[in-house]
Amino acid sequence: MTGNPATVRIAAAQIAGSTDPLANLAVVEDAVERAAGRGADLVVLPEAALASFAADPRTVAQPLDGPWATGVRKAAAKHDVLVVAGMFEPAPDGRVHNTLLITGRGVESAYRKIHLYDAFGSRESDTVAPGAELVQVELRGVRIGFATCYDLRFADHFTALGRAGAELVVVPASWGAGPGKEEQWDLLTRARAHDAQAWLLACDQAWTPPSGTDPLGVGRSVLADPLGGVHARLGGTPGLLVADVDVETVRAVRQRVPILG
Repeated sequence: MTGNPATVRIAAAQIAGSTDPLANLAVVEDAVERAAGRGADLVVLPEAALASFAADPRTVAQPLDGPWATGVRKAAAKHDVLVVAGMFEPAPDGRVHNTLLITGRGVESAYRKIHLYDAFGSRESDTVAPGAELVQVELRGVRIGFATCYDLRFADHFTALGRAGAELVVVPASWGAGPGKEEQWDLLTRARAHDAQAWLLACDQAWTPPSGTDPLGVGRSVLADPLGGVHARLGGTPGLLVADVDVETVRAVRQRVPILG
């Protein structure tokens, strides 16, 4: 654990998920253990960590008290960390919610993806019901807000989180490859950190070759500072990004450039 109360050690576990929730849970448990071993307070897994988008989300969805979430919860408790992991949760209308499970360190919450990926020929809304509420939690005195993948294209989501006090925004993703998509990911992650005037940790699925479907990630998980500067970035392969974030940086930037009102 980090010693400065205004600092948290964060980890982004960039994994290549499969369609098998049980196999993915083992990967998540291993990533949490490795990140905790490096002193992480917060461990972030990608969107669709339960099962990749190569599966129909409706066939793999589980409730927040189901076996997969329970396994993640146990890993968070065992290693005394806050874990954020993407999963699919049954929705009342027969679709699912694209949900971030947020658990550990006395925190139990969930963020349901608001902006659905109806773009580039995809129709996420056919199988996924949108969420409606921004979510923030607190860890070691640091306010953390949440977004998922396609939310990155909506600047007001991040400005609203910043205005609500978020000092770190966590963005799990399954950002598929395609013409210009890596450049867009790099641009948008930096821009959204600037919009929120907060640290931004974006954790993508690692790049995997398509197998009867679109690629499910580009990798390039990144930590950006409140002015949009890149402090750490992974490549395309599975890996672990670990860094310390000091929220005094957030307070200093917001004082010097008071754009949030």
